[in-house]
Amino acid sequence: MKILVIWRLLTVGGVNAGWRNRAMYFQKHGIVTEFLYTTDLGGMHIMQDVAPVYLTKVEQEIVGVIERNSYDAIVVVDTGDAYRWIRKANFTGPVIVEVRTPEILKLKPHVQGFAGVRPAAFVVPSCYQKRLASILVDDIPIEVIYNGVDLSFFHPIPFDQIHYDTEPFLPSGKKIVGWIGRLDKRKNWPLLLRIARLIRKERDDIEFWVIGGAQSVQRDEFAAKWKEEQLTEIVKWFPVVPYQEMPHVYAKIRQSGGCTLATTKGESFGNTFIESMACGVPVVAPKITSIPELVLQGETGRLYREEHARGATRQIYRVVDNPTVYHLMSQAAVERAQNQFAINRCAEAYIRLLKRVVVEGGRL
Repeated sequence: MKILVIWRLLTVGGVNAGWRNRAMYFQKHGIVTEFLYTTDLGGMHIMQDVAPVYLTKVEQEIVGVIERNSYDAIVVVDTGDAYRWIRKANFTGPVIVEVRTPEILKLKPHVQGFAGVRPAAFVVPSCYQKRLASILVDDIPIEVIYNGVDLSFFHPIPFDQIHYDTEPFLPSGKKIVGWIGRLDKRKNWPLLLRIARLIRKERDDIEFWVIGGAQSVQRDEFAAKWKEEQLTEIVKWFPVVPYQEMPHVYAKIRQSGGCTLATTKGESFGNTFIESMACGVPVVAPKITSIPELVLQGETGRLYREEHARGATRQIYRVVDNPTVYHLMSQAAVERAQNQFAINRCAEAYIRLLKRVVVEGGRL
């Protein structure tokens, strides 16, 4: 089987990380995955060693890719224009629509008006996202398939095997709180800075690592506020960390007795949560959207009320200040990643869906 995944944005975020893992698993099971993006936002390095990537905004070129490659199925991820391209290419195979945007107003243009294309199925990465999609979708099945994590890549690295000679460097006597992702409105970095200000007033044994954001839309705004608030000592920023180094970043956080922190305003899934847990790092995050499906309160991390900086601070302290509880939480996080989010479990569900719609569509 050969499939094409179409998405607008080639980022280092959860959508592409999830598809990277799927493509690698699919390849082992006879499914060739190719990707088509219109905009590169720094994610090429995580995809180019995995599968062919087409990067173009030119409609004629996009239509040509679809026409030439005899795909058995096409997966469209939140890209409303894709249906016009598929129609122009006279593609007659099944189209699966992935619904990933967690904000209904931004999602609506991508899942209404399919330019004459009839989707075979909708796929969402969480029960929360299924509830959201069901508001906009009628008469087409919606299937929940979690993103999977590659446990051969993301796992607790023994401390003597950590890449200590690469950034970020682990400081002595500090517990690390990692904040990973884009610097934009939805990821809500201003709340991160408010939390850092609170903790700076109370203790000197915590350091924040901001991982990513090199090509984010609010990069400059973040940098200005970070310096204006004089937070450069407690908040260290690493705009570019190679994806291949991320298991070692999590390992350093775990060795310090720290955690990861999310301040997001909403997620349809959240790959960094399951990566963190797979590496034995507890997660502190707001109790909103899909997050309670991933992070179990008091077991694999701590949840706080949305936008509540003091509440987030308390939960960070509860994670990092009790070594016995931390050890149990770290173990539980690894076990949950293994039991619920292992790539073989999640990708197999997607393979079953692909085979079903392709067979029903007469392509196999």
